[in-house]
Amino acid sequence: MSETTVVSDPATMTFSRYEDVTAALADPALVPLPAAPLAPGAGPGTVAWLRSAVARFSSGEPHARRRALVLADLERLDPARLRVAAAGGFEPDVRLRVVRVLAAELGLADPEAVARDVAAVSRAYFADTPAGPAGGPAADPSADAAVARLLPAMGDGDEESAANRIGLLVQACDATAALVEAARRHGDGPAGVLRSDPPVRTMRRLAARATEVGGVAVPAGTLVLLDIAAAQAGAPEGVALTFGAPPRSCPGRSQALAIAEGIQYGASDPADTETPPAPDLGKAELAALVPEMVDHVLARAAGWTAWDGRPTVNGDGRTYAPHKALRRITDHLIDHLAEFEARLAGEPTEPDRWHASGITTPADLAPFTIADLDEARSRLTRLAGIWSRRVAALPDERLDDSPGTGWSFRQIVCHVSEAGYYYADSLGHLADQAGGATEPAESATEPAEGAANTTGGAANTTGGPTDVTRGPLGATGDLANDPVETVR
Repeated sequence: MSETTVVSDPATMTFSRYEDVTAALADPALVPLPAAPLAPGAGPGTVAWLRSAVARFSSGEPHARRRALVLADLERLDPARLRVAAAGGFEPDVRLRVVRVLAAELGLADPEAVARDVAAVSRAYFADTPAGPAGGPAADPSADAAVARLLPAMGDGDEESAANRIGLLVQACDATAALVEAARRHGDGPAGVLRSDPPVRTMRRLAARATEVGGVAVPAGTLVLLDIAAAQAGAPEGVALTFGAPPRSCPGRSQALAIAEGIQYGASDPADTETPPAPDLGKAELAALVPEMVDHVLARAAGWTAWDGRPTVNGDGRTYAPHKALRRITDHLIDHLAEFEARLAGEPTEPDRWHASGITTPADLAPFTIADLDEARSRLTRLAGIWSRRVAALPDERLDDSPGTGWSFRQIVCHVSEAGYYYADSLGHLADQAGGATEPAESATEPAEGAANTTGGAANTTGGPTDVTRGPLGATGDLANDPVETVR
């Protein structure tokens, strides 16, 4: 017996060396644990039926036939489209987000309902009864009901084809979500996690007949446990055992990675709230802050036409792309300008409904062209002029004794100025990105939103700690404040 093989009982053997694990995965005598036989007269529409009809729990000719059905569906799923779709929208439950994206790209009628039902089925799909590895899952009426709803929702009159489409979604649900969560923990992206912390850590096989793995005899009927996490350490560069190995490698690897990357692109966490300071600047200096910020943003944006489509993760773990940075800068200027006008008129401010940096939309990930730069220049220059004239027209006493509830107008001007630097510097100039280098962000952390834009006493909160080291005011770490980052 090899030193990496453990026999926990006479019917179970564990292998953990890379060579042994890949040999076991390639051995036709070692098959996936089969689904339990259906009861006589049992029809479609239950978890037990689903397991009996999918490639995952089958071998031989049934597996080849069913795998071909899955491959046909996967060929319809363009990884680039999946990546953009996964980055858009907002859904805190990663499992639902994964399935919703796949269901939409497969053209299913109600992706939201499909996602909920698939999540319900996944609890029972992989579970075994105490009867043994081939016993199948215990009865779960809610999961059975979900399968019954999913069957017609697949839009395929062929039951085996529909079953394998459900199987594709169920297997993507938890596994891809685990990949996303691991990538968030480690901070080195999905590809890095596959090497260091594979989300699928163990695989099981059943010896259909006697065989041998790594010089060790494996009797027929033995349950073989494959320690994927341990074996990954010995895998060659680029090999990810989470996706199995020939001849049963997971055919959806590229799609799973694209979705995981897209969700990570859209991730952004709320953080602390802090009130911006009110530096003693003359009105002319204060009125110049936003135009100076816009000049800086546009200088940065001039290099963003070199963007290669990979969003940048800044020092706070927040993800930005050119269109997203400009969206946040523009929306932020509009948000607080509206606040100015409402408070001066003695009216309540608009309740906060911004998704802010908490989402990355498909539009945020579009290519950034010269035409986009021209539009941004026209848009931001005009907004900067409005801000400058509005500040210059304020009576001096209004700067610090501002009407309404929230920050003083002086604080808000400093806040929107520093936030613009934050967003622009989170991307850098990007001119060298095509060569593999991206200028690091000079602003280290996300600005925070505080008591501004209040309605009925509720503050427009969250954002991030303040640690900005640059800007027109010579900030020492206290002037960076972000628009609303409340995640709903």
